[in-house]
Amino acid sequence: MALVSDYLCQLSLNVATTEPTYPTVVPAPDFDPNKDAARIDTAIKTKGVDEQTIIDVLTKRTYSQRKDIAFEYERRTKKEMIPALKSALSGSLETVILGLMKSPAQPQLQQLKEHCCLFQGLGTDEETLIEMLCSRSNAELVEIRRVYKEMFKKDLEKDVADDTSGNFAKLLLALVKTKRADPSSVVDYEKIDADARALYDAGVKIKGTDVATWISILSERSVPHLLKVFDRYKSYSPYDMQESVRKEVKGDLEKSFLTLVQCIENKQLYFANRLNEAMKSKGAKEKVVTRIMVSRCEVDLMKIRSEFKAHFGQSLHKTISEHTKGDYQRVLLSLCGGDD
Repeated sequence: MALVSDYLCQLSLNVATTEPTYPTVVPAPDFDPNKDAARIDTAIKTKGVDEQTIIDVLTKRTYSQRKDIAFEYERRTKKEMIPALKSALSGSLETVILGLMKSPAQPQLQQLKEHCCLFQGLGTDEETLIEMLCSRSNAELVEIRRVYKEMFKKDLEKDVADDTSGNFAKLLLALVKTKRADPSSVVDYEKIDADARALYDAGVKIKGTDVATWISILSERSVPHLLKVFDRYKSYSPYDMQESVRKEVKGDLEKSFLTLVQCIENKQLYFANRLNEAMKSKGAKEKVVTRIMVSRCEVDLMKIRSEFKAHFGQSLHKTISEHTKGDYQRVLLSLCGGDD
């Protein structure tokens, strides 16, 4: 799976959504793509490369604005901007900047390809695959499927099926099929109660677990509905939904269900936890940090920041400062958008 998740990893999906957004990167006022292209050109040509200017410009423009800058850069220099940046930069800074420049689905889908398709005997990074598929909204998953097909001429569903097995595969495939219901203004209390009871009857109440029932409910119901189901579930079970998952299933299936439940309950807290674990682990997991910072900066990174401070007693900004260095630190702090 080493090909699928390296592409999925940096994906910053700009898809239509009815969900509120909390971005740290917003459209720059008085935007002048020609002026920005000139600044990037000068920065690249500067002896030793002016990395700070590249960071200042590209982390403070939205993906749409970066596309306009790239167009003006090519018109001005007769060269494509992404290859020019790739030649000028290196290391972790290069990874972040190129992740910001590529079309929203491309970088993470490249990672998904590395983790999930053809797999070429390289092994499987289930952790990344789980994050990619269990934390995304329906709209994001639809875009992932579309761009995956466009980039690799293969169906994501088939590649997931080829590289995973058992109930783990069934859960991931159910998510990839994007059958989750849209939120409704009508609260169906009978269905909430029925689903809560069904989750209990399929798990804690019996010996073993009816995983198919869990997959069906958790992959097909809307998020607002499931939040009410989880609350109602506690009237049947002595454990909440996360505790029940830990008691009922193990391995990759447990990780998948937990990610799914955590993202339904509080997606921004899930990402805050991932960032905290990645930065404080021995040999900071840069791929995880880069993936989240790049993919969420135009979605909900501001709220992730808030959850991070509330749960860890220290700002994300300060934590980045303590656990990274150099140009990589500077680009992450710029995407972070400030201290709390």
